[in-house]
Amino acid sequence: MTQIDDRIHGVLDADDRAFLDSLETDRGMFRQIGDSMHGPLGRWAKFSFVLAFVIGFGLAFAFYRAVTADGTDAMLGWGLTAIGLLIMQGFLKQWMFARMNTLMVLREVKRLQLQVAELAESAD
Repeated sequence: MTQIDDRIHGVLDADDRAFLDSLETDRGMFRQIGDSMHGPLGRWAKFSFVLAFVIGFGLAFAFYRAVTADGTDAMLGWGLTAIGLLIMQGFLKQWMFARMNTLMVLREVKRLQLQVAELAESAD
């Protein structure tokens, strides 16, 4: 570690250290998805992850039934169901990626907070 890293770690309290240790610099998409399943909205993230699979299976089934339907009414009904499930899947994925983005922004805010704390310490 460099001197600056040592000084930053000296300024941090235990909660800040634990938070920053949990957020490594090189995190891939799957790691970020896993990180989003912890914290106050962790249960909702897990629920939405399971719901995404259920909607995905329903979407595949509805699409299959629309393609193999005999009549126009059945094809239209299953096709509209597939479109509705596709839209639901899109909104759900949007929420999941917005949560991941929120955690990234929070990470950057914490970094800025540390830089301000270090500047205030060096000014004294």
